[in-house]
Amino acid sequence: MKIEKSSGIIVFRKFRGQTYYLLLRDRLGYWGFSKGHRELGETLEETALRELAEETGLKKKIYLQPGFKKWIRYIFQRDNEKILKIVCLFLGEVKTDKVNLSVEHNAFQWLLCEEALEQLSFSNTKILLQKAQAFLGFHD
Repeated sequence: MKIEKSSGIIVFRKFRGQTYYLLLRDRLGYWGFSKGHRELGETLEETALRELAEETGLKKKIYLQPGFKKWIRYIFQRDNEKILKIVCLFLGEVKTDKVNLSVEHNAFQWLLCEEALEQLSFSNTKILLQKAQAFLGFHD
């Protein structure tokens, strides 16, 4: 089985006492977080920051939260080949809500945690969002 490694960021911003999370909708209609493949020589953090900049235009003042580094694994199929995807996700704060989507995504939303949990397409990303929310000191 082929293995692909990716890295990404659960992006959040605080506004008027609330915490909002950035969700992206890909071309297949799935909602999730910014992530992408590692390039040769990149660290996990460098990949996550590069992918965020490419996919959303967010490249300045991204504050990665020390101590938050979570992994998910899943299997998917592409061209009749099973692929094991291993993704490392960080948690990063931004101060702006301005997003400039790349062609990889066709929509974005800034949502409160409960709204984001409803919107996310996969259970593993929902679990990660709950972990991010708990890490930030919130309790549902």
